[in-house]
Amino acid sequence: MQFKEKVFATCLQLLDTKIQALQNTLQELAEGAISDGKSSAGDKHETARAMMQLEQEKISKQLTEVLAQKTILEKIDYTVKSTQIIKGSLIKTNKGYLFLSVALGKINIEGMDVIILSPQSPLGLKLMGLTAKSTVEINTTTYRVEELA
Repeated sequence: MQFKEKVFATCLQLLDTKIQALQNTLQELAEGAISDGKSSAGDKHETARAMMQLEQEKISKQLTEVLAQKTILEKIDYTVKSTQIIKGSLIKTNKGYLFLSVALGKINIEGMDVIILSPQSPLGLKLMGLTAKSTVEINTTTYRVEELA
């Protein structure tokens, strides 16, 4: 498995793990609401129920966002070879590796840090369309594109 393929697979695995955790949390909250409904009464019960409802809504929103990220990632053909930076590009810079796909932050693969960033991020926007040997500056940091994969 090539490095870029490992990066892509790790991103998918990370999103699947987040989805599973959020679904488990929603399930626990739903079960908690059922058991709470059988045992409580009065104002405290209503407050606890409202708090649980808010938590469920928050988790549901997070789940929707992560599912959307996974959909975006799955539509990216990371096998495409391009001389310009596009969605799905693995970019080797003087500051390390960047993978242009969805915003997941920094991951470590084979002892190397890879920043998974969105094309809509400030750095992603500046990188789109650049070629090897190009430079871009953001927040007083200069990134030199050394290689595209």
